Amino acid sequence: MKYVIGVDLGTSAVKTLLIGQDGSVKAEATKEYPLYHAKSGWSEQDPEDWVTGTNGSLQELISNSGVNPSDIEGISFSGQMHGLVLVDENNKPVRRAILWNDTRTTEQCREIERTLADKLLTITRNPALEGFTLPKILWVKQNEPDVYAKASRFLLPKDYLRLRLTGAIHMDLSDAAGTLLLDVAGKTWSNDVLNAFEIPESFCPPLVEAGAFVGTITAAASQETGLATTTKVFAGGADNACGAIGAGILSPGLTLCSIGTSGVILTYEADASADYEGKVHFFNHGKENAFYAMGVTLAAGYSLSWFRNTFAKGESFDAMLEGIGDIPAGSNGLLFTPYIVGERTPHADAKIRGSFIGIDGSHTRAHFAKAVMEGITFSLNESIDLFRAAGKTVDTIVSIGGGAKNPLWLQMQADIFRANVVALENEQGPGLGAAMLAAVGSGWFPTLDACGEVFVKHAQIYHPNEEVSKQYEQLFRVYQQVYSQTMGINHSLHSFRN
Repeated sequence: MKYVIGVDLGTSAVKTLLIGQDGSVKAEATKEYPLYHAKSGWSEQDPEDWVTGTNGSLQELISNSGVNPSDIEGISFSGQMHGLVLVDENNKPVRRAILWNDTRTTEQCREIERTLADKLLTITRNPALEGFTLPKILWVKQNEPDVYAKASRFLLPKDYLRLRLTGAIHMDLSDAAGTLLLDVAGKTWSNDVLNAFEIPESFCPPLVEAGAFVGTITAAASQETGLATTTKVFAGGADNACGAIGAGILSPGLTLCSIGTSGVILTYEADASADYEGKVHFFNHGKENAFYAMGVTLAAGYSLSWFRNTFAKGESFDAMLEGIGDIPAGSNGLLFTPYIVGERTPHADAKIRGSFIGIDGSHTRAHFAKAVMEGITFSLNESIDLFRAAGKTVDTIVSIGGGAKNPLWLQMQADIFRANVVALENEQGPGLGAAMLAAVGSGWFPTLDACGEVFVKHAQIYHPNEEVSKQYEQLFRVYQQVYSQTMGINHSLHSFRN
């Protein structure tokens, strides 16, 4: 048996998967690392923590599996999107990485809008949002000029990690699409954007497809990881692109719901012709010559984690959610909006904050917990609503992440989305997609589609309950009114937050 490895470099931890040729998971390992919040709205990590965590995870993976490293043919990566890693001429980071969930760059976003005007959506296919990479580059340029002067190139998180394993610099198209520097349809760095902000093209890494072969493991990295120097390394892709691959979203008509720290609704696009007017993201897929449209809820799983840490600290999620199945749809008139770190789709608003509405004396903690789950799912349904309004058919949704681990939540998704929701038998998220890129690159399969037929295994299908769906449809329209009704109050309160 030969093997490949998928590395998923997440926001809170790195997860490695060892996958056999039959698609089975031979072993997995996870290493956590810290987040740094030096100021309100800031979110940073030390790239060295990613390297240390990944090296340790790979060592553990190989040791626990008992697999001979020479039988591991390939490795590829999934990575958190948008994060800015600035490196000097020796490829050393010049500061901590600024992450996707950092919100300090509102002023730079407005500058990008003023400077590029209509070109922004025409070229990059996405609005200027605080999470993207170009605003971060401009922030460093304007606020830390000495640091910026030391930087010779920028990378995204997984690209820096891969650099440390291969000694080579590349960036794949699916991750580059989230920088606001890429001509998404043309698949090249945009000279219009680069020239507008006086950024030389040499500041940008060479572009490759997500499945591209980019080198082998260096001797130094072999010692640190336990991998053989013959192991082939493939570029990998953005976490959402790899999540789509790992869930089999490889052809038209399929949609993905992924609930992790953030939440994603992603639908396959065969070409770049769709125009969502910037209301949802439009990125290059990890599958060559394909694209995807995507809506994002910033605090999806994070909202439930926040609730547990605040009101049920020390309890398991199962214990905290006990009894929610006995509570009818709508949580007895209690509504939650998950804007606790701002929002992205359909409201690109870093200042908006969450709320519980309709509280009365009959509500228990279980009501609040269910309302949080419903609010997260309503937020994700905003993206489905936009896709349907644009003429897309959304009738089959593959659900992955934390939201796919609870049967009650899967049924709730089916009822709120008004679609069949499919759970996966071997749900491994973006890490599996990364492993699939390595499997195809290693010659195991001719295409990602063929690989998906073996690696992606469907489990139970949850069908919408018509009566419950009607109730949720009414409540969803109420949910949609909350943002406009509370926006002014939330923004007024912003100055009182530390």
